[in-house]
Amino acid sequence: MNNQSIVLASRPQGWVKPDDFRLESSAMPAPRDGEVLVKNLWLSLDPYMRGRISEAKSYVPPVAIGAVMVGQTVGEVIESKAPGLKAGDHVLTSLGWQTHGVARGTEVTKVDGSKVPLSYFLGVLGMPGLTAYFGLYEIGHPRAGNTLVVSAASGAVGSVVGQLAKASGCRVVGIAGGKAKCDYVVKDLGFDACVDYKAGKLKEDLAKATPDGVDVYFENVGGEIMDAVMARMNFASRMVVCGLISDYNTTEPYGMKMMRSVLVNRIRMQGMIVFDWVNRYPEGIKALSALLSSGKIKYRESVVQGIENAPQGLIDLLQGKNFGKQLVKLT
Repeated sequence: MNNQSIVLASRPQGWVKPDDFRLESSAMPAPRDGEVLVKNLWLSLDPYMRGRISEAKSYVPPVAIGAVMVGQTVGEVIESKAPGLKAGDHVLTSLGWQTHGVARGTEVTKVDGSKVPLSYFLGVLGMPGLTAYFGLYEIGHPRAGNTLVVSAASGAVGSVVGQLAKASGCRVVGIAGGKAKCDYVVKDLGFDACVDYKAGKLKEDLAKATPDGVDVYFENVGGEIMDAVMARMNFASRMVVCGLISDYNTTEPYGMKMMRSVLVNRIRMQGMIVFDWVNRYPEGIKALSALLSSGKIKYRESVVQGIENAPQGLIDLLQGKNFGKQLVKLT
C-alpha cells in the first residue's frame, strides 16, 4: 500500500484552480525512534490555506512548489516508536494533504472520539472553535447588551462566534451569502438577524439589523462587507480581524473606504492568529466542550470524499460554497 498525497504544482494567479495541485503516490513512510506512523482519517480545509500557497509575506513561510500541501488532520496511529502512544490511538496532527504520514510523538495530540466525532477536533473543538473563542473573548470583549456582527456567519468560525456572543448576552447579527445560510444562522443557531450580502442591499439591510449601531465586529471577509460594517461602528467599539477571504483570490486588494471610522469612533482594531494562544488551548477546548455537550453550541460540516477531491474542496470553500466546516473524509 502506498501513500497518496496532494502537492502544490503551481502558485495560483487569482482564483485557485484544480491544476494548481497534483496527486502523487509514494512508498509508505516508516517511523523512527520517537515517531509514529499515522493513517489520516479527516483533513481540514481552511481559508488560511490560500495565503500559504502565495508568495506574499505572511506569518509563516509559503508551501514550496512540489511540497505536500499543509493542513491539520485527525488520524489513527498505525505503528508507534514513541513513548505514550500506541497503535489504535487517535491523534491530531499537521501532516497535511496525504493519506499517511510520520510525525514526532511530541508533535501530535491524543484525542478521544468516544464522546464526539473525531472530525470535531478539526472544527468546533479545533482551530476554528479556538479562533472564535480567543478572538471573541480576548479581543472583542463582548458585554451583555452589546450588538455584535460577524461575517461569514454560517462558517466554521463565524457560527461559533455568534453562539458564544449570544451566550454572553449580546444581540447578534450575522452576514452570510444566500437565503439558506441566513435561515440557518437565525433559525438553527439562534442569531437575532442575518444580512444576506448577495441580496444587493447590504448597507440598507445592515442598517435595519443594527438600529443601535455595532459594538463588536468579528471580521472574516473584508472588502465591501468590512466597509459597510465600519460605517455602523459605535464609539469605543472593537473589531477582531480574523480573516479577509474576499481579498485572498484577487490580484488587486480592495481599497478600504471607511478607515476614517477607526479614527472618529476610536475603534480598537486588532488582527489575530490563533497560535498566539497555543498555551491556553486546553482552556478553550474545555469551555467549548462544555457548551457543545449542553447544547448551547450547534455545529455543521461540509464533507468531500477522498484525498483526490481536496483541491476542489478548497476551491468550493474559497468561493463560499461550503456550509459550515469544510472537511475531507480520507477513508
